[in-house]
Amino acid sequence: MRTPLIQLLNLLVLAWLAIGAAHAQQPRAYLLGPGDVVRITVFQNPDMLTDTRVSDQGQITFPLVGNVSVGGGTTAQAEQKIAAALKAGGFVLKPQVNVVVQQFRTRQMSVLGFVNRPGRYPMEDQVLRLADVLALAGGTSLAAADHLYVVRTVNGKEERITVDLEASIAHNDLDKNFEIFPNDTVYVPKQQFIYIYGQVNRPGQFRLERNMTLMQGLAVGGGITLRGTEKGVTVRRRDVGGKIETLNAGLQDKLQADDVIYVRESLF
Repeated sequence: MRTPLIQLLNLLVLAWLAIGAAHAQQPRAYLLGPGDVVRITVFQNPDMLTDTRVSDQGQITFPLVGNVSVGGGTTAQAEQKIAAALKAGGFVLKPQVNVVVQQFRTRQMSVLGFVNRPGRYPMEDQVLRLADVLALAGGTSLAAADHLYVVRTVNGKEERITVDLEASIAHNDLDKNFEIFPNDTVYVPKQQFIYIYGQVNRPGQFRLERNMTLMQGLAVGGGITLRGTEKGVTVRRRDVGGKIETLNAGLQDKLQADDVIYVRESLF
């Protein structure tokens, strides 16, 4: 049951990307910030080739002109400032300056948990939506749950947004494909399981489906054997304090993560 769901989730990512491309937004110009590494070239002046890092004060150091404030501006604005400094100092008559970001440090987000390529990713100068981020991380892994969390800080307070991927597939809820901002963390948790043993045809570990009932749990376990009885079904569950309790659950009762279903043998 798990593999088709994962395929659907990853197909959702592809669908989101396709729709997003059809309604693509103009990319924002990347704003330079502390930690970014830039390469600066001046046309017909190869000796001025410089790789430099933006300081905590938002400045870079360039030969002949010294410190140039570039923090908070675009690469085009940095080019203009460097060109103006070279011209004002009489070093180059008509300088043609090119600034390219080699390493992005200011705009990054994290993708963690059960994805194929977890890690930190630069956002560069583009608008990234949730589907884009999942695609960068190689999609969800086989062990992933059907939901994820986006953690971000708003006005100094941490917020957690829950995204139901399975519901998004069923209802084509494109509002879930919202924009991811710098320093956001996308976390994909592990799928949840139930455990069935005793007098069932296929005892073992099974994925906990959404709103799964005890009857449905018994069904994925192949049903009760001829030696078993519905009256002998118990559910062992760990409470919030960690204590395990045994429940005589009804067939329509909802199961929870890590429930253990046991079917006793009939006495008659």
